[in-house]
Amino acid sequence: MTRTRRMIRQTLTIARRDFVATVFTPIFLLFLFAPVLLGSFSTIGALAASNVGGTGDNSRMVAIVPAELAKPMTEADARLRGVFRRDETPPALTILAPARDPGRQARAAFAAKNYDASAVLYGPPDRPAILYAPRGPRSADYLAVLARETLADARLGAAKPTVVATRTAFDAKRPPRADRGGSGFLAVFGIFFLTLFLSGQVVGTMAEERNNKVIEVLAAAVPLEAVFLGKLLGMFGVAILFVAFWGTVVGNIGALMPPTMTAALGGLSPPVGGPMFALLFVSYFTMAYLLLGSVFLGIGAQASTPREIQMLSLPITILQMVMFGLASAAASRPGSWIAMVAEVFPLSSPFAMAGRAASLPGLWPHAAALAWQALWVAIFVGVGARLFRRGVLQSGSARLFWRRRNTVDTGVS
Repeated sequence: MTRTRRMIRQTLTIARRDFVATVFTPIFLLFLFAPVLLGSFSTIGALAASNVGGTGDNSRMVAIVPAELAKPMTEADARLRGVFRRDETPPALTILAPARDPGRQARAAFAAKNYDASAVLYGPPDRPAILYAPRGPRSADYLAVLARETLADARLGAAKPTVVATRTAFDAKRPPRADRGGSGFLAVFGIFFLTLFLSGQVVGTMAEERNNKVIEVLAAAVPLEAVFLGKLLGMFGVAILFVAFWGTVVGNIGALMPPTMTAALGGLSPPVGGPMFALLFVSYFTMAYLLLGSVFLGIGAQASTPREIQMLSLPITILQMVMFGLASAAASRPGSWIAMVAEVFPLSSPFAMAGRAASLPGLWPHAAALAWQALWVAIFVGVGARLFRRGVLQSGSARLFWRRRNTVDTGVS
């Protein structure tokens, strides 16, 4: 058996050992259903926040107008609201008859007990005065447009021109630039979320085996490079199992989505084609996991206690957030200098190249990027194994400077 084949076999043995030791435990079920727990906590938090600050339904726009304008204003309000999406609809309109002093009445409307006034309109219909609260500038703009439409309806009546538009859906062959930018960000965020959730577990894989001295037995039997790469592949197998499980669940739920949402997602078609983009997304997720996992494995191998692992969690999370920010900036400006920096820098390259696949055509840059990222995986694994050998096992040609000790000459002259 050649040396390469022996190392591959040893690597796969370590990977299978770590995969089985992780998956066939009750704790893995808790990890597998962690998104359900996180989603439940998020839903509970959102419901609590909406209950605490849920005064939006009590918000009102108030119009103090004569009785002859009440009906035209109500009809114009109903017509204008048809162009708003449900989450952007202005507050409900309340119409009041003018009192002796409309200005004083308008100011008193902000102190009403049965509603919260965001803006109040009063005065002549052609020169209305509008008062608005700190959060009511948009309501004030809406009331100004509503006053114009109401006055036109009242004065012109049946003579007001009507427009009957013919609307035809058009399937553009090329998605708009804004859609391509949105697709790029979704690709970056998808890989970032998966790696943030999954790659962090690699940090603590060496601590337990360092404490029970198993790592010394493994290091004596197989090369440390095979140990590191095997552990990395084993944890990646766990990540693939996690993604496959939730991918199947989300895929079945996606079949129940409304046709409008499905059409909106279909409009985010990447320039490289749907099947090729899916293949590139999986490839870049693999490389992102291996790159970040190899770095985390090398850093975590230097920790010997759970406390040290916890101290490493913050810089690791900060590193992931920086890579996400850099790749997001690249996705919003494809082809720029910041996009080139993000695509070349090893740790951000998978994120940025996934965003590029969703925004720009061309396949040869992806082949070069995957080869470049694979090279850095090998470098990180080799460097991590060497640091562990010299710094922790204290073997090799040299020791790390912070682990060197001053020798004392005890010889007798």
